[in-house]
Amino acid sequence: MADIVPSHVRSRMMSGIRGKNTRPELLVRKALHAAGFRYRLHERALPGKPDMVFPKYSAVIFVHGCFWHGHDCHLFRMPSTRTEFWRAKIAGNVARDSLAVTRLRETGWRVGTVWECALKGREKLQINDIATTLAVWLRGEIPELEIRGLAA
Repeated sequence: MADIVPSHVRSRMMSGIRGKNTRPELLVRKALHAAGFRYRLHERALPGKPDMVFPKYSAVIFVHGCFWHGHDCHLFRMPSTRTEFWRAKIAGNVARDSLAVTRLRETGWRVGTVWECALKGREKLQINDIATTLAVWLRGEIPELEIRGLAA
């Protein structure tokens, strides 16, 4: 399928997408704040600059976009143009994610990941359910948690 906008416009649009304060991230932050959790944002001193850091619980949470992090869900589709560029770009993101989780775990942090497909699309979960799952995980001792959308 051909793109409906010229390539220079698509390039500008894609470069405008930022990694901080995304809608999915803000949804999770708001729900956890309402549940009484306090956290730091985008701690640069930690590997991968986690979206939320909970020092009291030795835990961090990443809110990953399914496209940018190559998630195997209905929201991810490899672009049909410049496929090799995108394949390398996304593979690099996945490798950095894996390295960040490994380094965080080695230094005693527990790591939670919330995928975009859990928050939007046909497989989304209720935000209250996500917040409850995160709250139980934060108060517990399980080292890693992954929340993804329901399988259709």
